[in-house]
Amino acid sequence: MRSSNPVFSRRGFSRDNGYAGFNAAPQAGGPAAVGTQGSPYAQGNPQAQGNPYATAPTAPTNPYAPQDLQYGAPPQAPATTGRMTMDDVIMRTATTLGILIVTASLSWALLPVDDANINRSYGIAIGAALLAMVLAFVQSFKRKASPALIVSYAALEGVFLGVISSVVDNRIASGAAMQAVIGTLAVFAAVLVAYKAGWIRVNRRFYGFVMAAAMGFILLMAVNLLFSVFGGGDGLGFRSGGLGIVFGIIGVLLGACFLALDFKQIEDGVAYGAPREEAWLAAFGLTLTLVWIYLEFLRLIAILQGND
Repeated sequence: MRSSNPVFSRRGFSRDNGYAGFNAAPQAGGPAAVGTQGSPYAQGNPQAQGNPYATAPTAPTNPYAPQDLQYGAPPQAPATTGRMTMDDVIMRTATTLGILIVTASLSWALLPVDDANINRSYGIAIGAALLAMVLAFVQSFKRKASPALIVSYAALEGVFLGVISSVVDNRIASGAAMQAVIGTLAVFAAVLVAYKAGWIRVNRRFYGFVMAAAMGFILLMAVNLLFSVFGGGDGLGFRSGGLGIVFGIIGVLLGACFLALDFKQIEDGVAYGAPREEAWLAAFGLTLTLVWIYLEFLRLIAILQGND
């Protein structure tokens, strides 16, 4: 995506051909994993002219390419330096999430949400969220990853999450923050297992369905926000009560779908030899999606416990 909200769009690894891997096989390693024309990192692709990462169709630098194409073996990343690996993605993601957790913990501890200080804490949280959104937009429209922007986004987003989590946990639903963390981790693990097992097939149809549903969801939430700003209360009621529970579940499911898209992008980037700096983009996308899922869980828990 091109914003701080993971349901708008996904930046991806593609430069010229759209979303990476959508013209390739649905899952890497499957019987049709050799269709590389849709991946911006495919090696030996005669249709990849203009792609800075694609080599010539007969380039000898990848001795595995002919065998892979003939026998349907999973594509192999070039054995060269400067290419993204799974370890790179894990390390960058751990960095962004670690910074987010640290700043969230500090804001929870240093920005009290009692009656005397809640307005000041809210103001700081909203300001941090707006700055984080601006940084996310800037990074989303850049052609290259900027570690400074991504790390700054994570730090500011952590400030916002720390205050919001403290408000919900201390004033609405005790223990909600930890429950939301557990729920987010559970969704991450479930989607990862389902993706690796082949139960989730990420292809163009999947992408189109998810994006259409996401845009509809965002539009409804925007309308609800406008009504709440000008009419007071919760606007049209999409984020509270029974409707709030329904839309909270939809939000979690959309976040799970975007996790699958993230996993596909990472898999394609590693398989087709994306530059190492693209690992920062992978970490950025995963962080956006996990923050989205966490906030949806936090809202769900607040509604459910508030109705008890």
